[in-house]
Amino acid sequence: MKSIVRNMKPVLAGASLLALVACETVQTTQGGVVGVDRPQKMAVSAQELEGVSSQQYAALMAQERQKGTVNRNPAQVARVRAIVNRLIPQTAAFRADARAWAWEANVLTSPEVNAWCMPGGKIAVYTGLIEKLQLTDDELAAVLGHEIAHALREHARERASEEMVAGTVISIGAALAGLGQGTQQLAEYAYMGARGLPNSRRHETEADRVGIELAARAGYNPQAAVSLWQKMGQLGGGETIKFLSTHPSQSERLSDLTVYAQRVMPLYEQAKKQR
Repeated sequence: MKSIVRNMKPVLAGASLLALVACETVQTTQGGVVGVDRPQKMAVSAQELEGVSSQQYAALMAQERQKGTVNRNPAQVARVRAIVNRLIPQTAAFRADARAWAWEANVLTSPEVNAWCMPGGKIAVYTGLIEKLQLTDDELAAVLGHEIAHALREHARERASEEMVAGTVISIGAALAGLGQGTQQLAEYAYMGARGLPNSRRHETEADRVGIELAARAGYNPQAAVSLWQKMGQLGGGETIKFLSTHPSQSERLSDLTVYAQRVMPLYEQAKKQR
């Protein structure tokens, strides 16, 4: 194995250089009080991803409407949209263009504990999340802030870009080195362990931090993010196996959220006075 890796190094280095030529370094957001200002390398254009996302969203919502699962509970829909409408103006603290996105928020009837925000501001919250966790408005704002933060930071675009570049590098490197499919697959597993999963955990941490600031600026108690993830941990059975997980460990996440909730507390106090 060592000899294979050693022989592949110059090949992969050359392939990496070719693949990275197509990347551009972008600053998707301002740092905010939480200081999330990491530059990102993108090989996929925002327009490409938004086009694909719009198609996926339209197809998904058409399926859900056929099943009769879209916005069945008016009270839940009103609650989710009220929180989203308070969060949207706060996105300007991270990127000025986000307020003009074609935002949309829907509630899907499903036992799944889930919520998401697609590129461009299309949001869905599943009833299982609200009901199984018995979320307060502050906790729901923490969830929605987290999902909106993924869209603001364009994590889906960054992930797609990274996987495209990695796939190109691995395929070219394997072909030039005359390696078989099995070795190529091994290289893909190595990539996921060394780069893929850690980057996903970084995305989750960034979304936690940006989301907690969005919630605080909107007048929702940022400390609710801690109680939210405590509930998540109890539902999910406690600690995750960090090496195989795209999420930070429960203890790491709670520790980080506690620190950043305190950091944005003045924003929350100020927002409360203005409401």
